[in-house]
Amino acid sequence: MAADTPVFFLDAFAMRQFTDPTYQGTRLKCSPEEFARQVNERCGLQDLKDGYAPFCKHVFVENFVGASCPVVELNAETEQLVTSAYKARTEKELPVLTRWIPADRIQAPQAKYLDVILYSREQIIDEHNAMKDENVDIPDSPWGIISVKAQMEPFETPMQPITMMRNALGKDEGGSGVTLDRAKYQESVEYWSRHVPIA
Repeated sequence: MAADTPVFFLDAFAMRQFTDPTYQGTRLKCSPEEFARQVNERCGLQDLKDGYAPFCKHVFVENFVGASCPVVELNAETEQLVTSAYKARTEKELPVLTRWIPADRIQAPQAKYLDVILYSREQIIDEHNAMKDENVDIPDSPWGIISVKAQMEPFETPMQPITMMRNALGKDEGGSGVTLDRAKYQESVEYWSRHVPIA
């Protein structure tokens, strides 16, 4: 890696958080270029935290974009606002049953932190090839930003159970190819039984 090469780049998969108004998760109201620049200014290789697989890392930064926390606890008040539908994250993935609270029905709190989720450049290339994505330019930076979660905690919270299952389906179905870890899956179920996304 050249001395002037940024550590982090923004992968195409994360672009939906900047451009898709129907995205169910953290929406980022700044330019993708500015976001990547800020993460590179604030973090480096020394800040990497281990993720669910060797190719996955995290960096945690203060919420510098004013993003709302897209998750709330389930209680008697929020439970009656929940809706569900079959949705796919991209056109190439299979729709799965998803539940959420519509954003116009609840006031989302402002998050304290951003969990910037990273995949290695090699993993991103493998996944793009498996999905037959053509004309995708992958920068020389070692870590790609594949998702950003606005949250209250400065540590990783469990990914949703359906995301773990999707990963286990394999790269040609839009997952990472990592097999299901039963204990981690149960942790996820416990967390997401008590929380629900806002979208």
